[in-house]
Amino acid sequence: MKFTGSIEINQPLQVVADLFADPDNLSKYQDGFVKRDLVSGTAGEDGAVSKLYYMNRGREMELTETIMANRLPNSFEAHYHHKHMDNTLKTTFTALSESRTRYETEGEYLAFRGLVARLMARLFPGVFKKQAQRWLDNFKTFAEGNHVD
Repeated sequence: MKFTGSIEINQPLQVVADLFADPDNLSKYQDGFVKRDLVSGTAGEDGAVSKLYYMNRGREMELTETIMANRLPNSFEAHYHHKHMDNTLKTTFTALSESRTRYETEGEYLAFRGLVARLMARLFPGVFKKQAQRWLDNFKTFAEGNHVD
């Protein structure tokens, strides 16, 4: 299952990419984000593996992120593994002007494991796209609140 999303942000490309690249900012736009732990490799570089922890309805959720291609400020690709699903996410930033950037995301769910995950994917596929769009909207609000001098 694939999904896409995009949003335009009133900030320069480099500012947007820098805010996106800083793991300390994840909690400012990703609902439920708790922490990120580097497992192997060099943080932010191709091949780096990190554990991402979220709280969702009182339960901790753990994802493993593997960076496939970090080409910031233009793009970032990663693979995410959870015990119930695997997905890839490609993020692209495009300068629309000196002070405006388009943030696009392309996601693909590669595997669903377990009855609940398979049912959610089949019966409510829009849930995954809505989540991605909510994080795009949250990121826009966050990024536009970080003014540059």
